[in-house]
Amino acid sequence: MKMLSVITLAALALTSSLANAQQQGVSKDEIVLGSIQDLSGPVASFGKQIRQGMLLAVEELNEQGGINGRKVKLVVEDSAYDPKKAVLAAQKLVNQDKIFMMVGHIGTAHNMAAMPVQFEKNVINFFPTAAAREMYEPFHRLKYAFAATYYDQMLNHVPKLVKEKGAKKVCTIYQDDDFGLEHLKGGEDGLKTIGMTYAEQTSFKRGATDFSSQVQKMQASGCDFIVMGTLIRETIGTIGTARKLGYNPTFLASSGAYTDLIHKLGGPAMNGLIAAMTVQIPYTEGLSGPIQFWANKYKTKFNEDPAVMSVYGYLAIETFAAAASKAGKNLTTDSFIKVMDTMTYPNDIFGSAPYTFSPTKRLGSNTSRLSQIVDGKWKVISNYTDETPAAKAKK
Repeated sequence: MKMLSVITLAALALTSSLANAQQQGVSKDEIVLGSIQDLSGPVASFGKQIRQGMLLAVEELNEQGGINGRKVKLVVEDSAYDPKKAVLAAQKLVNQDKIFMMVGHIGTAHNMAAMPVQFEKNVINFFPTAAAREMYEPFHRLKYAFAATYYDQMLNHVPKLVKEKGAKKVCTIYQDDDFGLEHLKGGEDGLKTIGMTYAEQTSFKRGATDFSSQVQKMQASGCDFIVMGTLIRETIGTIGTARKLGYNPTFLASSGAYTDLIHKLGGPAMNGLIAAMTVQIPYTEGLSGPIQFWANKYKTKFNEDPAVMSVYGYLAIETFAAAASKAGKNLTTDSFIKVMDTMTYPNDIFGSAPYTFSPTKRLGSNTSRLSQIVDGKWKVISNYTDETPAAKAKK
């Protein structure tokens, strides 16, 4: 009987040990998170800011004792904004670094390429910095997205703004990949709700630097409203070229172009650009309270002002930490999902809209609002929108 008890206890200990060993990325003292950013490619400025925002949040967590006694370790790989490199980075993070979760991965095509690698090893794709529908559709238990999609941003804002501006010919310029196509389709479906279609469509290859032929095409067509599926340099290049030609239509971009780098790099020519946004840029002038404290801490650590992408990275880690803490000492993929599916996150100091998740809902919020560059600075010009006429008509 004594021997049987010893054997039983040994078996239980082995079972417990195996259970812990099976949970990748979580040890007695540490939780390993991974992220893939562009640190050397066309949107490296975004990648750098996201990484810094995450690092600040991780540092704060660890200074406070970590999550239920475990310190957080963040491993960041560079994709150079190349989907093929994103796959290689995901393979390293998942198979060598044994990450518990992928956080804040940048890029639509890049996430789509990397997710199969992660899902094979039960690794969650958490709060990707990409606002495409594929970040939460089709439904997958390992997907969690937080921001209104590029499709919804264009679907909701294009018809409303076209009517406000009295636009006669709506056209689009977009990056010819999954990122750009979301803008193309969202604007197209939004226009249908007001009985309009694109008068002209033109695209460019990822990484392009010359947009003169595309701009001339839109100008020749008499386009007075341009839906832009563009990021930083493509936005600056398109608008800058238009201004030189004396061409001044209404330019509407998504949150992909909502960054202080647009007006800092593009200068006065960028005044008038309108973009959808889900988190407000934390300009340091005139700040007060918690956001001022946060901005000062960020600037002290990185010797530069925070940007909107810094906020995205910071909030991704903060949200992960809130759910992981609630999951308790026995942190597993399943226990984390169980908690996330009941979470509601209220407005934060950065002006985000509230977001919620459930066992059938993997997008935190589909609401966004508009900002415009006025005198070299983004200014909020609308409230958050959700169930707009366009969105209702689409259902």
